[in-house]
Amino acid sequence: MSFYINNTNPSRPGPIMGNPLNGICEKILIETTKIFDACVSQSTETGIVLAVTDLTPAAPALPLTYVSAANTVNGPVTITNLVVDRIESSPNYANVSATVTIPVTVTYRDANGVLGTGNSTITVNKSVILFVPQPSVTPINISASAVFSSEIGSYTAENTFTVTGCLQVILRVTAVVDVLVPSYGYPVIPPCQAAQATSACPGLFDMPLYPTATGPVAPPRF
Repeated sequence: MSFYINNTNPSRPGPIMGNPLNGICEKILIETTKIFDACVSQSTETGIVLAVTDLTPAAPALPLTYVSAANTVNGPVTITNLVVDRIESSPNYANVSATVTIPVTVTYRDANGVLGTGNSTITVNKSVILFVPQPSVTPINISASAVFSSEIGSYTAENTFTVTGCLQVILRVTAVVDVLVPSYGYPVIPPCQAAQATSACPGLFDMPLYPTATGPVAPPRF
């Protein structure tokens, strides 16, 4: 059993059936990243030069034959040279320009047919219009994520490839904030299998999954 398998308990995530107000029991203050605005840029990039480092396995037999390239999974996409230029006629909007650097993993075959990989980066300049809230104690951040995919390229110099690929960059305006949201309370987590209490775990299986706070609803008066 799981949240979604053979589980009909109403205290579980999933589609809301009936009146969505039924079951709301409290207001919860949570810390989260709020996205104020975002946009996506999609393009086909040609003539991208990828200088490859950290070759694995080391010292491949030259020349290399290009196979593919893709953004490095979980690799940090970084923003530099960020400029937020507010539009005078619309002060809540700004021209946002930045240099976005995307880590890339390149796959190749060496002269002996051995498959290998190496690391590289793609750098692109972006200039877009975004909604940017007014300054506050909580800082506003401009962040980026990206997807790159290429299967067209050639070996043009030592440990260097020139490629054509598809690039998608998402820019976001974010801030870490405290948000008050209505809640249905804690979910009921179903067991993966029947738990067997043993003497090695006295009281463990009787403990609640989540902390509770009970007491008067009205605040104390001092």
